[in-house]
Amino acid sequence: MGIIKVENIRVFAHHGCLKEETAIGSEYSVDIKVKADLQKSASSDKLGDTVDYVLINKIVTEEMAIPSALLEKVAKRIIDRIFIEDKLVSVATVVVSKINPPIGGDVEKVTIEISEKRKA
Repeated sequence: MGIIKVENIRVFAHHGCLKEETAIGSEYSVDIKVKADLQKSASSDKLGDTVDYVLINKIVTEEMAIPSALLEKVAKRIIDRIFIEDKLVSVATVVVSKINPPIGGDVEKVTIEISEKRKA
């Protein structure tokens, strides 16, 4: 078993519960960590035998472009697509951070993290 991380994927998106948040948009950072059997790719040196992190980045970019009230919903969509589109992934963790959230204080970011195992 091995781990592949795609970290600090930076996107501009329109998530939030407030009308202003979805209208104006905000900066986000997304980190992905997936567990998969990397033994075959370690031997074969072939992209088809491993988790394609270009695909991971594409999934994140596309799902972050769909507005949602809650970051939890976005993270769940990302996890679901990773499991659908990459059969090698056995566990996925998605971390979504809203940079400079409008919560009435000097807060660098608000972060949610969701992990799931592939269902048998």
